[in-house]
Amino acid sequence: MIGIVITVIYLIICIALIGIVLLQSGRSAGLGAIAGGAQSLVGKKKGLDEKLSKVTTYVAIAFMLFTILLVVIN
Repeated sequence: MIGIVITVIYLIICIALIGIVLLQSGRSAGLGAIAGGAQSLVGKKKGLDEKLSKVTTYVAIAFMLFTILLVVIN
Protein backbone atom coordinates (compact mmCIF):
# COMPACT_ATOMS: atom_id res chain seq x y z
CA MET A 1 0.00 0.00 0.00
CA ILE A 2 2.76 2.46 0.91
CA GLY A 3 4.57 1.58 -2.33
CA ILE A 4 1.56 2.63 -4.40
CA VAL A 5 1.28 5.97 -2.57
CA ILE A 6 4.97 6.70 -3.02
CA THR A 7 4.77 5.74 -6.70
CA VAL A 8 1.86 8.14 -7.27
CA ILE A 9 3.75 10.95 -5.53
CA TYR A 10 6.81 10.07 -7.62
CA LEU A 11 4.81 10.33 -10.85
CA ILE A 12 3.47 13.74 -9.82
CA ILE A 13 7.03 14.91 -9.10
CA CYS A 14 8.18 13.59 -12.49
CA ILE A 15 5.45 15.46 -14.36
CA ALA A 16 6.11 18.62 -12.33
CA LEU A 17 9.84 18.46 -13.08
CA ILE A 18 9.20 18.08 -16.81
CA GLY A 19 6.77 21.01 -16.77
CA ILE A 20 9.06 23.30 -14.80
CA VAL A 21 12.02 22.59 -17.06
CA LEU A 22 9.92 23.28 -20.16
CA LEU A 23 8.72 26.61 -18.70
CA GLN A 24 12.25 27.94 -18.30
CA SER A 25 13.71 30.15 -20.99
CA GLY A 26 16.78 28.94 -22.82
CA ARG A 27 20.21 30.55 -22.73
CA SER A 28 19.70 32.22 -26.11
CA ALA A 29 16.25 33.64 -25.27
CA GLY A 30 15.88 37.34 -24.70
CA LEU A 31 17.32 40.29 -26.60
CA GLY A 32 19.57 38.23 -28.81
CA ALA A 33 22.71 36.18 -28.67
CA ILE A 34 24.96 39.04 -27.59
CA ALA A 35 22.71 40.51 -24.90
CA GLY A 36 21.54 37.11 -23.68
CA GLY A 37 25.08 35.81 -23.54
CA ALA A 38 26.25 38.84 -21.61
CA GLN A 39 23.46 38.51 -19.07
CA SER A 40 24.15 34.83 -18.54
CA LEU A 41 27.87 35.55 -18.02
CA VAL A 42 27.15 38.25 -15.45
CA GLY A 43 24.59 36.00 -13.78
CA LYS A 44 21.65 38.40 -13.68
CA LYS A 45 18.48 36.35 -13.64
CA LYS A 46 15.35 38.27 -12.83
CA GLY A 47 11.78 37.50 -11.91
CA LEU A 48 10.24 34.32 -13.14
CA ASP A 49 13.48 32.71 -14.30
CA GLU A 50 15.00 33.00 -10.84
CA LYS A 51 11.92 31.52 -9.16
CA LEU A 52 11.72 28.70 -11.69
CA SER A 53 15.38 27.95 -11.11
CA LYS A 54 14.84 27.59 -7.36
CA VAL A 55 11.70 25.48 -7.80
CA THR A 56 13.55 23.26 -10.28
CA THR A 57 16.28 22.66 -7.72
CA TYR A 58 13.81 21.64 -5.02
CA VAL A 59 11.77 19.40 -7.32
CA ALA A 60 14.96 17.75 -8.64
CA ILE A 61 16.06 17.01 -5.06
CA ALA A 62 12.63 15.54 -4.30
CA PHE A 63 12.90 13.48 -7.50
CA MET A 64 16.25 12.04 -6.42
CA LEU A 65 15.05 11.28 -2.89
CA PHE A 66 11.89 9.54 -4.08
CA THR A 67 13.92 7.56 -6.62
CA ILE A 68 16.20 6.27 -3.86
CA LEU A 69 13.18 5.60 -1.61
CA LEU A 70 11.46 3.55 -4.32
CA VAL A 71 14.60 1.50 -4.92
CA VAL A 72 14.94 0.76 -1.21
CA ILE A 73 11.26 -0.19 -0.84
CA ASN A 74 11.18 -2.44 -3.89
